[in-house]
Amino acid sequence: MDMDKHKPGQSAELVVEVTREMTTNRTGREGADVLSTPALLELMENASIEVSDPFLTDEYTTVGFAVDGLRHIAPTSIGQKVRVKSVLTEVDRNRLTYSIEAFEGDTKIGLATHKRAVIPKDPGPS
Repeated sequence: MDMDKHKPGQSAELVVEVTREMTTNRTGREGADVLSTPALLELMENASIEVSDPFLTDEYTTVGFAVDGLRHIAPTSIGQKVRVKSVLTEVDRNRLTYSIEAFEGDTKIGLATHKRAVIPKDPGPS
């Protein structure tokens, strides 16, 4: 497995419009649907995958194994756009660490550190 193409500073950005399927409404009030924390985490993971997948050969993929310091700090309503930026900050053998920030416009709505491992798609005979 060649990890030389993975370099700290590589980044990817996703822009996604919040849909009803991505929300939760804990108050029951009409129109109080906001982006759920699990949906935000999924966007963060997808942005991190986008950082590193272009540098993998067809025989390899990445799997997440940690999310540290996840903070969902502001609500986002249906129809608003969320911008998620993931930056590769560390490469340790086959382990990749990303720093992630999420925004609605200029407002930071979330942040986290995410870790993924590069693994073979076919581990071979067991």
